Amino acid sequence: MTTANLDRQGFTEYPISDVHRLIEPGPVVMVSTFDGHRANLMTNGFNMPVAHGALIGLIVGPWDHSYDALRSTGECVIAIPSIDLAERVVGVGNTSGRDTDKWRRFGLTPSPATVVRAPLVAECFANIECTVADDRLVDDYHLWILRGERAWFDAAKRGAGEFHHRGDGTFSANASTVDLRDRMNKWHHLTR
Repeated sequence: MTTANLDRQGFTEYPISDVHRLIEPGPVVMVSTFDGHRANLMTNGFNMPVAHGALIGLIVGPWDHSYDALRSTGECVIAIPSIDLAERVVGVGNTSGRDTDKWRRFGLTPSPATVVRAPLVAECFANIECTVADDRLVDDYHLWILRGERAWFDAAKRGAGEFHHRGDGTFSANASTVDLRDRMNKWHHLTR
């Protein structure tokens, strides 16, 4: 099909460099690390489940202060904030942990984890203690495969739910839920 034909159908060409904005994978999360001296937080919008269960893909590169701690310790906490924390979460993402205690600056509370040394984020509705399961794609793609070792959930803190970065400084919040569990015949075991 030609470009002219696509234009007539309502399509316009989209910049290939921005295609990630069309398929932003997971919710905005905060990644907590501990380098042996102090804990740090970073904001992350490039994450995804890798398989049913507890394997999680996470992009963290050498431009992130948390990268060295993750590389040296092989562990972190993925904390999932609700939309009411969005402004603080963006603030965390716009501040370097090299010279700032983000916990104090943004009024977030580190809470001891049980498996890893990085702290949970008390204000988040979910925290997943993770260890590095596979780092073979880190050097080429900055993709870490993490294994959730222990997870914590507080339904009362979920509020309006998680939110997603749209890749351009805007965010979408989870809205209404469509319940189609009774139609998931092939995947019924996932609906319990």
